[in-house]
Amino acid sequence: MLSSPGIWDNPEKTAPVLKERAKLTETVESYHRLFKELEDAELLFNLAMEEADPQSLLEVDAQLQAIDREIADLSLSLMLDGEDDANNAIVSITAGAGGTEAQDWAEMLFRMYSRWIERKGFSMELLDYQEGDEAGIKGVTFTVTGKYAYGYLKSENGIHRLVRISPFNANGKRQTSFASVFVYPEISNEIVVDIDEKDLRIDIFRSSGAGGQHVNKTSSAIRITHLPTGIVVTCQQERSQHRNKDMAMKVLRARLHQLEKQKQESKLQEMHDSKDEIGWGRQIRSYILHPYQMVKDHRIDLDIGNAADVLDGGIDPFINGVLLAGKSNEVRL
Repeated sequence: MLSSPGIWDNPEKTAPVLKERAKLTETVESYHRLFKELEDAELLFNLAMEEADPQSLLEVDAQLQAIDREIADLSLSLMLDGEDDANNAIVSITAGAGGTEAQDWAEMLFRMYSRWIERKGFSMELLDYQEGDEAGIKGVTFTVTGKYAYGYLKSENGIHRLVRISPFNANGKRQTSFASVFVYPEISNEIVVDIDEKDLRIDIFRSSGAGGQHVNKTSSAIRITHLPTGIVVTCQQERSQHRNKDMAMKVLRARLHQLEKQKQESKLQEMHDSKDEIGWGRQIRSYILHPYQMVKDHRIDLDIGNAADVLDGGIDPFINGVLLAGKSNEVRL
């Protein structure tokens, strides 16, 4: 296709093709590199066995473990072949009913994803941050920039449940809290989402909350309501009203694009139980901190006893498990 006449005359059409070529080239190069490393490890193993060299055998073992991890990562990345999987992600966390306890849980989830982003070497930009009345947060929206950010995080869509002894309950009783997580792909400029200005209600207001580093103090916050769908997005992190509006429109475009995709894929969602759960916001995961510690993903029946590590960003086993299960369902169908 890159050799087609006139292909370079339209940079907007060429960019997606170049992006796809770079992705395929990187995959092929990774395969050849890993194959060569495996051959080298086999050669070293044979020499170590002939010379009865235990030090070299330990070196081979370390090489094989590293290769095994890279193969697992490569295999997983090959599964991220959805239309938007390679895109950055827009994540919204909203506290459920329950006041301070639920708002504290929403903030715990925000920290969990922030730590996961750090572990992955991704970056984050805060779009909207609404502090809780006494503690925690009512909601937060942020972008995640990184390779296959949306492909990984899309499996986090849904309701997250916390069970613990509440630090806000004087009676020391166990309490259950809920928070919702919604993830949208950040769509590229090549995708056109038509938005009629007549369908928008734009409100300008002063940033609310208790203050701190997350909230600016000028009347530049923007709330955009898309009247036909009822979708509401806000952005209050920038001091520039224009910048806040641009960021809010970006989120609105992403949500409208995702809404349209969900309509188109509604029949497929009915065929996939896991996708149905994710799409309609049913409870996907429970974080139990009392009377024992365990995090359980209800979609793939995966339990992890180290709840502290999960809440510190160790959610890859759940993400990978859901991705693998999803691909298995597609193959069976």
